[in-house]
Amino acid sequence: MNSSIFSEPIIVLDFETTGLYPDEGDRAIEIGAVLLRGNEITERFSSLINPGFWVPREIENITGITNTMLEGAPPVDEVMEKFVKFIDTHPLVAHNASFDQKFLEAELGHFGKKRPLNFACTLQVAKRLYPDVINYKLETLVRYKGIPVDDQFHRALADAEMAAALWGEMAEDLKSQFGFEHVTFELMKKIGKMSRENAHALILKEAEATKSNQVDTTGNLFG
Repeated sequence: MNSSIFSEPIIVLDFETTGLYPDEGDRAIEIGAVLLRGNEITERFSSLINPGFWVPREIENITGITNTMLEGAPPVDEVMEKFVKFIDTHPLVAHNASFDQKFLEAELGHFGKKRPLNFACTLQVAKRLYPDVINYKLETLVRYKGIPVDDQFHRALADAEMAAALWGEMAEDLKSQFGFEHVTFELMKKIGKMSRENAHALILKEAEATKSNQVDTTGNLFG
């Protein structure tokens, strides 16, 4: 990949959790994140999180994270204090971002650190770029794009790294297939919200428009 097509640094993150619904008491048990500058991961953040209760066997089987592992893990307030410093004001990316956003907001809210968050979603962008993929699970898309798999899925840091690689592949496809010279966070976010039925035409229109405009790299955490 050519790093010149990428713009501002972004944080790509992933949560492993005890379930799907933080408003019903589910909690995060692991967070992994990477700082992506250009097409290079320059920093990593990874921590288990003790949720304060016993994790169901089903979650242990899916994630490989056992209750024994979580017994000695730090509590959420300690982890989130460090994570807030890590993400700084960078824009955020996740695969199926609505899931990760609601858990991040919930965990920040548990100790009074709730703040606005600016998310883009690799899953939603992939739906616009790759309409014929059988499904949009991270594993499916990683294999579809031929991204090397070095670690297991459903561990937070490994998933964050693979989502970052997918973000880069999609940016490269936007350059080669549609003629974008630069790919910004805000562009990806915009594509993820386009009508799926008209996405190809809308992306072409966006590419033509950006050729005469200066690249905007104003994406940040508080967008």
